[in-house]
Amino acid sequence: MWVLATLGPRWTTRIIVLPGEPLVASGPYKYFSHPNYAVVAAEIAVLPLALHLPLLALIFTTLNAAILVIRVRAEARALSAMREPLVRAAS
Repeated sequence: MWVLATLGPRWTTRIIVLPGEPLVASGPYKYFSHPNYAVVAAEIAVLPLALHLPLLALIFTTLNAAILVIRVRAEARALSAMREPLVRAAS
């Protein structure tokens, strides 16, 4: 809920970069660059473990980690593409 409250209407599952808008640096974003993913990763690991399903926890945690690598790279590319025109304009 902290992540959702911090992002407000900017929260989405899509990768959207708002030109000219600063990155969110308050709330949990002071401490983690991707706090929502940390929460989801914990849920994916803890829920099967609470039901005594360690193999399922391992499988889904591993699959989630692979997806997050792809997702975080895509977000980094989107953010760097947004910053490139700003850097060129300042040069």
